[in-house]
Amino acid sequence: MSLEDAGFEDIELSATDVGNDLLLLITGGVRHIGASSTAYLDGGTVRASTTAVPHHKEHTISENIALRAAAALNRTVTVVMGIHYDNLSKEGIMQVVRIVNNKVDQYLAEQK
Repeated sequence: MSLEDAGFEDIELSATDVGNDLLLLITGGVRHIGASSTAYLDGGTVRASTTAVPHHKEHTISENIALRAAAALNRTVTVVMGIHYDNLSKEGIMQVVRIVNNKVDQYLAEQK
């Protein structure tokens, strides 16, 4: 982790196989459930359904992560996400999103 990631070391991605499906739990800061996105194969298309807890913003990235993972792994993927840091700046939010995407990219690369 780089110096610019300082303060976000607690962001975690954990994966749990659920039969043929996959659950990705992504948390950091004050852990909670802010959004849940499930992506699944529908013929040749990957579709997603997302539920967000009011006043939370995790859905803005959880659905994209679920779609990417389902397409890459050819299986149904649910992403449950809850990351909260008090008084996060716009730059801080961008940094958290980058860290999360890097963790997802790393996880997907390890699955090949």
